[in-house]
Amino acid sequence: MGVALTRAAQWTAAGIGVGKLEFTPLNVTLLNSIIKFVEYVSSKHPQEAAFVFREPLEWTSKLEISAFGSDYQISKKTVVSKENIDGSALMNFVVSTGVIKVSTFNQLAKLLEIAQKERLKETQACLEANRDPIAKILGPSFATVEGEDKSMLRLLEKVKKGDEVSQAEVQMKLFLLLQQLDMQLLNTSLQKISQEVRLNPQAIKNDMQLLQSFSGEGDRTVLKSINYTSEYEFSNGCRAPPWRQVHGDICYLIIETHDTDTLYVTCSTAGVFLNGGLIKDSEDIIYDKKGDIYKDLITFLKEKSSTFAENLTRIQQNFTLQKKAPTSRKTMKTEVPTNEELDQSEKFSDYQDKNKLERKKTPPKLKIRDTKKEEPSHMHKNLEVSHQKFSKDDKIQAKDQDPKKIKQDKEKDEIITTGKYRCMASHEKKILRAGSIGSEELSDSSSESEEEQQDMDRQQESNSDLPSEYWQIQKVVKYLKGGNQTATVIALCSMKDFNLASESCQLAIRDVGGLEVLINLLDTEETKCKVGSLKILKEISKNPQIRRCLAELGGLEIMVKILDSSNKDLKCLAAETIANIARFRRARQTVRLHGGIRRLVGLLDCVPMLSANLNAEQVKDIEVARCGALALWSCSKSKKNKTAIRRSGGIPLLACLLKSTHENMLIPVVGTLQECASESSYRLAIRTENMVKDLVRNLNSESQELQMHCARAIFKCAEDEATRNLVRAHNGLGPLVKLFSKPDNKELLAAATGAVWKCAISMENVDRIIESLDGVRLLWSLLKKPNPDIQASAAWAICPCIENAKEAGEMVRSFVGGLELIVNLLKSDNIEVLASVCAALAKIAMDEENLAVITDHGVVPMLSSLTYTRDDTLRQHLADAVACCCKWGNNRVAFGENGAVAPLVHYLKSKNPLVHRATAEALHQLSFDPKNCITMHENGVVKLLLNLMESTDEDLQEAAAGCISNIRRLALANEKARYK
Repeated sequence: MGVALTRAAQWTAAGIGVGKLEFTPLNVTLLNSIIKFVEYVSSKHPQEAAFVFREPLEWTSKLEISAFGSDYQISKKTVVSKENIDGSALMNFVVSTGVIKVSTFNQLAKLLEIAQKERLKETQACLEANRDPIAKILGPSFATVEGEDKSMLRLLEKVKKGDEVSQAEVQMKLFLLLQQLDMQLLNTSLQKISQEVRLNPQAIKNDMQLLQSFSGEGDRTVLKSINYTSEYEFSNGCRAPPWRQVHGDICYLIIETHDTDTLYVTCSTAGVFLNGGLIKDSEDIIYDKKGDIYKDLITFLKEKSSTFAENLTRIQQNFTLQKKAPTSRKTMKTEVPTNEELDQSEKFSDYQDKNKLERKKTPPKLKIRDTKKEEPSHMHKNLEVSHQKFSKDDKIQAKDQDPKKIKQDKEKDEIITTGKYRCMASHEKKILRAGSIGSEELSDSSSESEEEQQDMDRQQESNSDLPSEYWQIQKVVKYLKGGNQTATVIALCSMKDFNLASESCQLAIRDVGGLEVLINLLDTEETKCKVGSLKILKEISKNPQIRRCLAELGGLEIMVKILDSSNKDLKCLAAETIANIARFRRARQTVRLHGGIRRLVGLLDCVPMLSANLNAEQVKDIEVARCGALALWSCSKSKKNKTAIRRSGGIPLLACLLKSTHENMLIPVVGTLQECASESSYRLAIRTENMVKDLVRNLNSESQELQMHCARAIFKCAEDEATRNLVRAHNGLGPLVKLFSKPDNKELLAAATGAVWKCAISMENVDRIIESLDGVRLLWSLLKKPNPDIQASAAWAICPCIENAKEAGEMVRSFVGGLELIVNLLKSDNIEVLASVCAALAKIAMDEENLAVITDHGVVPMLSSLTYTRDDTLRQHLADAVACCCKWGNNRVAFGENGAVAPLVHYLKSKNPLVHRATAEALHQLSFDPKNCITMHENGVVKLLLNLMESTDEDLQEAAAGCISNIRRLALANEKARYK
């Protein structure tokens, strides 16, 4: 069932987010099959139906309490089954939240019977909330995984051992039943899919060429523009990246109509539909389906744009007239037939020929492109189209020229043509975004300003502007394509001699089709060719455009396979290249899905780092491990990859490598650990594997980069009190404080202050090696740094130091100008800085003398001006600061006069309970002023506070009750005054 849900079911978000099961015919069939299976197990397999799940299946149900019958114990708050195991009910339904928990197939069958007409929706909700139900039913060891599944072997081992034989047999039978269901669901889905009528790349391409021919700014055109998001076309005709082609995607379009907003469209084998558009400030697409699926592009546009449908009908009529009277044909700028008409009369090729005739009438143009007159949607047409515009006179003139010059010009034209078309997805998206402004605006701008907007300054239109290396690389790539092994090796050596760190050389290789050739060489049996190719790819993949192209061309999959090679040089080069490419999300996903994480973890297994007298092979093994760690460092930025590294046994291997004395090994290892330490399981492993000691040891390294990564790892691990104690036990606080003396390295300072902040949460750490080392003074001095990351980290670190210091008030006042400095940071534009400073001011204001000083420095109006923020972190600490500053009575009045009360009331509408608690306390303090009470009452504070009184947070309850009491007391006093 897990495999079927992953591969066969149709989800609204394929690989992104949680996703929902779409209500499609295929999914309905799958859901009905699952319902029948549950009923079948309950009636035919009583032992298996009574088997208690390892974890209950849990989801939010729409069932009403009245639907349950006599088999259940019903109260106002819950419904539980009378059937139980060791006093625990096998079905539990919480009425207020709708959350239901079921622990056996028997109970599932009863629920489906209760649900009646709603059982499809209940089954859908259950599967959406439990994406891998087998793992919950039988345990984590039966989770759906890619590759070899050894769960059955483990079950057999249980039976052989004789421990709880009957239970293991039941478990085995149930597992077999679930596997049979999985196969049945997969077969059903295949049958359904095979019956569907599907689009293909050629059909989409024909429609696109047709619509592009008759799109423009005129009122009678069918569209303003229609463009692909990527001009790169794979050999199968698709323009979607390979990892989306497996889901049936063919290409993505951006369409400007005359009467709607911009349409972002997915063309897939299933049909045409709207997607979520481009992610803001990114080149990626939101692939989720929006709305219905249409059978083809024309039908889709007819439904979405009435102007398109009208103009299409007019063109259809014009076309019919022109067929009757071909001699009266005129320029066809807006004439495009419908798909139905093409089926009945003329094919697309006839139209294309007709357009060629019309284009020949245009004046000859010798330039490749005219940026002042060209529309955005035609900026990168293939030069074959522009060559069609040449008249016969131009060809006659060309014959009179020098043949050598003609050949040279032809070669240059070919290289520019290829360069225009290859791997330009990111550039095309920028052009398309610019095109949404309107072609009229673009045409008014100068050619120079237009080129500035393009990310192709390195690919000038004029041949004379291209560097000489560009043409030399073109010739080298031709030799690479020759097929002769010796010539290929020589060509690779020649290419390696170029300055591959130069962007012009990198892009030249891409533009002439060198990337495809280099990737193909990786799939040969010749080791020398593979090594040479990887050496080049390792260097040029540092370019963001190149690495995206390599990922789209399938290079990562081949490199992952090379990791299994027995040749250690190949392993090193492949791992380093993967490390470069896997710096964006899609590439990291590709590595994981093709088994790359497991292979990379395997590279870490080498001889002990501290071994002496290493031979050449052992040294090579250590280099392989270093390259593997580099690749894992890049891949570990993904949460799923972190889990994959842990499951592949990466933690003990990283712990072993952490004992190395070599900086080049330690940096990627610590880098991987600090990325993974955001997960609690890794923090526990780092502590139990005794890695904290090694991290502290490396804080004394001469490498500032290594120090920074160690400090970041400690910052993340110090979330846990046990780790904070270990840092102190291994004398790590001193080295951390000493890092403050390196003011030039901003990243190092930010990491060190963050680590000190987390360590200072423990009182013992503030007393030993922070106060005695004058660490608080050093932290305070970092507030003067202009870098907002350093300011925020320093302010956060100051908070626990003040809270846990013995003489906190006197310590803070001892810093000359320190209070004025921290108050002035409230003028920052950085949210993190503002939140951390508010948190620090809340601690400072606990001392009356310090509160008086910061009040004199204008803290009240500054805090009041921030109350309109919508950031919950800032809201929480801002409310804390207001509450603490209100302990001086005059400040309550001042906050009211500065308009802080009404915005604070609206904080109670936040969904964050921490904001609720802090805000309730602030309002309680402010409510001691009558005018503030009136403002609160006018903004509906009583109702909001009463809603929060149901919280289990006693501090929140107390503050809310106090605020309501003050408001009611004021209202009572007003009534008495009015009566008198």
